[in-house]
This record gives sequence, C-alpha cells and structure tokens, in this order.
Amino acid sequence: MRRQTVTSGVAPAGSSRALRLDPLSLPVRFDAHDPRADGYTRQIELHRERVVLRRAVRGMQMAVNVRVSDFAGIALRGDDEAQTLVLVHRDPSLSVPLLVSADGDEILEAWAMWSEIFALPQLDEGVRKPTPRRRRCNAIRTRRPKFLMRRRTGGARELSVHRGEREIIARN
Repeated sequence: MRRQTVTSGVAPAGSSRALRLDPLSLPVRFDAHDPRADGYTRQIELHRERVVLRRAVRGMQMAVNVRVSDFAGIALRGDDEAQTLVLVHRDPSLSVPLLVSADGDEILEAWAMWSEIFALPQLDEGVRKPTPRRRRCNAIRTRRPKFLMRRRTGGARELSVHRGEREIIARN
C-alpha cells in the first residue's frame, strides 16, 4: 500500500503550501499543527476504519486510536479565501484536517468523496445540533419496571383474625 506524506497539516499564514489528501489512497500518514504538543506538531495516521493520533506533551509520548464511526462527520470550515475540510470529533482536539484549499469546486468534490468513503454525514458548521443525551446505566432503574414506578406501592393489609369462633371445614 502507498502512503502519502505531508510536511504540515495546516498551512502557515503566508505559505503557498496547502494540505491535500487523496481519499482514494488510504492509509495516509501526515503531520498536522497541534498547539498543545511538543514541537507544535502531531502525527496522524488515517485509515478507512480508524484514526491514530500520535503526539508528545511535556515529553510524554501518547497515541490515541479512534474509530472513524466515533467522529461526528465531515465539516467545511473557514472563509472564502481558504476553506478547510475537517473530520470533526466531539472533542475538538481530536478533529483532523483533510483538505485546505481556496478552490470551491475542489472542496465540494472532496467533501462528498470523504463523506462517502467514511460513511459520515456532511456537516454544516453554521448550524450545530446538540448531541443526543446519553442513556445512563442506573442499577436502581432495573429493579422495578418503568410503568410500575408511576404507581403507588401497596402496603401490607392487615388480615382479620377471628378468635373464639368455630372453624368451618369442608369434608369430602
């Protein structure tokens, strides 16, 4: 398999170098700008089913392996001059830049390709929907069915005791 190598993930200001990854030649390994990492770079491996982010923070080496299905989608960010195509994660530090370009047609074509290859939706960054609330695992909830939780529990009835009376017994 072929690997692409790019020296920088996001083009520095004033640079003519732009990030262009080919979605048809995965896996890809490239470096991207990371303001919190040592040397301000992180190494990204992009596969069809997973993304591996490698960086060092204060001398501590780390590698984060994230499934592609954990990403929210492919989003288009930026202004008219330079637009960026980003693989968006709920945690912004795990988002991955895919393409930086000023050509609108190229961006739209790549946006559709990346979305199809990863089977992720194309996100509009202007309209951000809140993530659905997670169902919590609660041990107490499983003790009683939900429809019974609305009902009032019945107390133990006092059984009447008849003392000093004769007992009626049915005989065959």
